[in-house]
Amino acid sequence: MILPLASLAETLNTPAPWLMPYLCAARAVAAAKADSVADALNAASSGGIRFVEQAALPEGEPYESFIARTACVPTRDNLHDLFNGLMWLSYPKTKRRLNVLHAEEITARGSVAGARGPLRDAMTLFDENAAIFQAPAVLVEALRARNWQPLFIEHRAQWASAHLALFGHALLEKLMQPRKPITAHVWLVEEFTDEAIASSLTLPRLAAKDFLPLPVLGVPGWWPANEHPAFYDDADVFRRPR
Repeated sequence: MILPLASLAETLNTPAPWLMPYLCAARAVAAAKADSVADALNAASSGGIRFVEQAALPEGEPYESFIARTACVPTRDNLHDLFNGLMWLSYPKTKRRLNVLHAEEITARGSVAGARGPLRDAMTLFDENAAIFQAPAVLVEALRARNWQPLFIEHRAQWASAHLALFGHALLEKLMQPRKPITAHVWLVEEFTDEAIASSLTLPRLAAKDFLPLPVLGVPGWWPANEHPAFYDDADVFRRPR
């Protein structure tokens, strides 16, 4: 088994809480008898998108444009692209929406290296580091205000009614080695379905970078140390608004 698949399989022996939404898909990918990450993802896919080797991407063609044109995702044999593939399997409509927006922006503005522009930067930030969050108003208000004590301690019981899933594949990759400062860019939704998340990705909202910071190891039940209120006293991680 190639290294990224072996690493995923080992992680799934005792899966972290943030991997639970992807457990079935991840196990199917890890169990595939494949010689590449692309082949393993294809073995777990129900269709709609194909994963191909990175070499299939023509020189000079933007990655997002190639996906939009071919419905094929260039995939390297590493954890970063493995988690990207898991998101395609789990949220195909949301990933497709991001891809369409990227491709349209490239067509409209070109693809000069280093000139992605603020809208594509926001889409990339969502793709790489977003966490999708649906929660009671009291939690949302506390998160907006960066009121960490009410968010994580006073209203801790409210988290049982919240729905949080990590979407960013770079974020999931970083959490293979959890560290307290790792922070997600939270995207609030009113309904937690792939279709609703995709619909929430409007150009004005993306352009405004409508994200909220969340140190993910502070989520109740996600890290043993956060059972102690003093965990949240670290001002370098749980920062007050500027």
